[in-house]
Amino acid sequence: MKRLRVGVVGVGYLGRFHAEKYASMDAVDLVGVADTNMSQAASIAGKYRTTAHSTYQDLFGKVDAVSIVVPTPSHFAVAMDFLENDVDVLIEKPMTTTLEEADELIRFADSKGLIIQVGHLERFNPAVIALQDIVQQPMFIESHRLSIYKDRGTDVSVVLDLMIHDIDIILNFVRSEISEIRAAGISVIAENVDIANARLEFQSGCVANVTASRISTKNERKIRLFQKDAYVSVDFTSQEITVIQQNSKKDDGLIPGMEIKQLCFTKGDALEDEIKSFVQSVANRKVPQVTGQMGRDALKIALNIMEQIKNSAGRLSDFRK
Repeated sequence: MKRLRVGVVGVGYLGRFHAEKYASMDAVDLVGVADTNMSQAASIAGKYRTTAHSTYQDLFGKVDAVSIVVPTPSHFAVAMDFLENDVDVLIEKPMTTTLEEADELIRFADSKGLIIQVGHLERFNPAVIALQDIVQQPMFIESHRLSIYKDRGTDVSVVLDLMIHDIDIILNFVRSEISEIRAAGISVIAENVDIANARLEFQSGCVANVTASRISTKNERKIRLFQKDAYVSVDFTSQEITVIQQNSKKDDGLIPGMEIKQLCFTKGDALEDEIKSFVQSVANRKVPQVTGQMGRDALKIALNIMEQIKNSAGRLSDFRK
């Protein structure tokens, strides 16, 4: 079988891990990494025995697939350049900065039979995978994604940086059109919004309350789901799942008629699984697990939330006057 030639564009904090995963895979050749910071590119290239480039165009004609891990505003231009050169792309989330850009990438890739996978990493989280057989038609979802402040990622709002992960997870579970979105948020340290909350109402009747913050004093990642026959709580930090589910044979427990299960899951390596999935999609020419359309769907909601926050801030400013 022909070995797959891959490259990584952008080898900063996250991109260097993409390079590491590719370099350790069988049947894959990491033929080059590119970064505008040539010293960083050279450092990563030396570590994983590949070639460093200061411009990503140097990879054209040398790679079959590429990870794009550059700042979000550059996603569209870099991805389009590779698609135009018949290269399949894994684009880190958020897919693009606008829906128009996302639509153009999807249209162009489809016209050439090329693959776009979007880096919604949590789809490969062992806890999320474990929930696939448990969660059926949820009616209420509550998620909290809180992070200690870090400089990286502040080029976009916390909605695109953190909340979009939970938006994608929720869309994957609910599988219904959105009927209404209400949102609030505020900038505290960075120029962009640092704390945000959104209420998503779906046509199915499900309601999701989503909170994200990147100025917390602790890291917290939790999601709770309620459905007709069960309550499910996931703590990604402690790697625990609590399932309280109907069981007519359980009449002597803490909650009569309900069975309480504590499930544990191994942490795993979601990034490695994500990249392996991308490689398999490219090698076998199959639809990726997280398609460009899925990335676009999550982006649409995130941008709607951001617009509502912007409008709310404007109304508050007018009120103070």
